[in-house]
Amino acid sequence: MLQQLPASYTVPRNPCLRGVYVGILELKKHSFLASRNPLGLELRKGYLQIGDITISRTTLNSTFPGPSSYIIVKKNDAVPQNVDLPPILPKKKKKPYPVPIRTILRNARADKKLAMLGIEKPLEPPKNGLLVHELIPVAYEVLDAWKVLIKGLAQLLHVVPVYGCSNCPEVHVAQTGHRIQDCTGPNSVKRRSFHSWVKGSINDVLIPIESYHMFDPFGRRVKHETRFDYDRIPAVVELCIQAGVDLPGYASRRRTKPIRMLGKKVIDHGGYVEEPKSYGTGERSSTLVDLDTHATIGRYQPPLASDVPMIAQETMDAYEIVRRGATKLMKKYTVKACGYCSEVHVGPWGHNAKLCGEFKHQWRDGKHGWQDATVDEVFPPNYVWHVQNPEGPPLSGKLKRFYGKAPAVVEVCMQAGAKLPDKYKPMMRLDIVVPDSEEARSVA
Repeated sequence: MLQQLPASYTVPRNPCLRGVYVGILELKKHSFLASRNPLGLELRKGYLQIGDITISRTTLNSTFPGPSSYIIVKKNDAVPQNVDLPPILPKKKKKPYPVPIRTILRNARADKKLAMLGIEKPLEPPKNGLLVHELIPVAYEVLDAWKVLIKGLAQLLHVVPVYGCSNCPEVHVAQTGHRIQDCTGPNSVKRRSFHSWVKGSINDVLIPIESYHMFDPFGRRVKHETRFDYDRIPAVVELCIQAGVDLPGYASRRRTKPIRMLGKKVIDHGGYVEEPKSYGTGERSSTLVDLDTHATIGRYQPPLASDVPMIAQETMDAYEIVRRGATKLMKKYTVKACGYCSEVHVGPWGHNAKLCGEFKHQWRDGKHGWQDATVDEVFPPNYVWHVQNPEGPPLSGKLKRFYGKAPAVVEVCMQAGAKLPDKYKPMMRLDIVVPDSEEARSVA
């Protein structure tokens, strides 16, 4: 038992004041803690005085230096064996907003309040039309990786066979098409939902997402009558141009003075500047030939068998660079996407072309329902079934739950000999052993 020590200091009590009075009466290290005490433990005895009642209390304190002087070892989280893919969104419903609707409404109310008070909206680059100089090297890196990605895929498709369904967007990377009955195209009932496989192209692996090239994103908006006056180029390329890349044939206005906005209205945009006409159509087409996927397989010859693994690894690295760089650029530069279809527009506002034909487009007169875009809408991953043995029997619908999926570019590069990044392994379910068809019923 602990021995009660005499008090060396008392706390005077004022009866006129009410409350709790705490007094430390003794501070002394006890003999049983003096030796072998690596944590510096101390016993402190004090009194709690509540009104006319005095309560004694002994506490155990530590004089150890604290967490800054030692290392906390945490157990690493186990890598999941499999991860489900994002759910397929229904076509008869608008896509969810990437930003919560409450945040959008709160920002709109704040902008409206500033506009009613006559206060200009505070804007930072690139929202005010100026470039973010820290992101210019990122834009050039993404554009260079985009060229390597297109060239590498065009060469690998001579070696790795790719099939696409002629009735639906399904793509399969293997020697033969799979036998999974999930086709939703025309006349799928007559085919019992089996796919009608044909030889695929690079557009089946790398889905082309195009956008209007804007000389001045803050200038005149694209109207339905003037939509043919603007060139359509890949959305990734347009994002790099607006982020600071100077591409011959595709000029872009570089502002030196920021624009001024009052609410949603631009009160000073520096005037309208006409797009220069110094570049001809031939120079535009020659510039875009390495940046577009049109007829790329015919421009590149089949690679040597010894060079295929190297090309596959370069293509895999380029794919990761483009995706990582596009994500970094889209955190600053605004990209809009239609909430009903796959249309994408790079700029602060969407265009006014009436080209949407998806769910309830009659109510919108064919106009797009613009909202903030995600990376998957600008650079779609296009998931395909992962085939552990490309030369083996085709995938069966009975064993569908044992198969994994991966982006089509990753699947092509992996089958060509590239090293697989760790983040795709749970999605592809590489640790799961696919049973035979006879054993599927007995698997738990």
